[in-house]
Amino acid sequence: MIQCIFENGSKVSLRHVTVGALAINDKDEVLLVKRDPSIHMGGKYTIPGGFLDRGEDAAEATLRELKEESGYNGKVIRLIQVNDSPLRPKEDRQNVDLIFLVKVMGNREKHDKEVSDVSWFSEESLPSDKEFAFDHRDLIIRFFKNKEKDFNIPILGKI
Repeated sequence: MIQCIFENGSKVSLRHVTVGALAINDKDEVLLVKRDPSIHMGGKYTIPGGFLDRGEDAAEATLRELKEESGYNGKVIRLIQVNDSPLRPKEDRQNVDLIFLVKVMGNREKHDKEVSDVSWFSEESLPSDKEFAFDHRDLIIRFFKNKEKDFNIPILGKI
């Protein structure tokens, strides 16, 4: 949670905004990164992503995080999920998560120290839920199930 004091003196705890790249290649494989053992949820898989920085929009942040964590450049195709549930499993900060479908472009370069491995996975080779750091496995399964359809953006949480 972010602790803020507004101009009128009121104090509030705010939620973080995060972004994620459901990155795909020409074989319809999904890119996963394994978190470095030294950080929260280390040794577990997730999609590339992170916090939205001041001065950038969500799509820019998604491409920045993809590059930092995987070494790949990408092109945003579309927003595919908004998860605003404060009760997300495996979360420690009550993030509001914006997930974009991204097409990976070019060759891989060096990734940052938050990641120990970068791998491509087909639907059949996807790691188990307990191998995931966050709740993105459900998103990936939904993507594989609906990739041929024009599906609506899921907004998860209380509406």
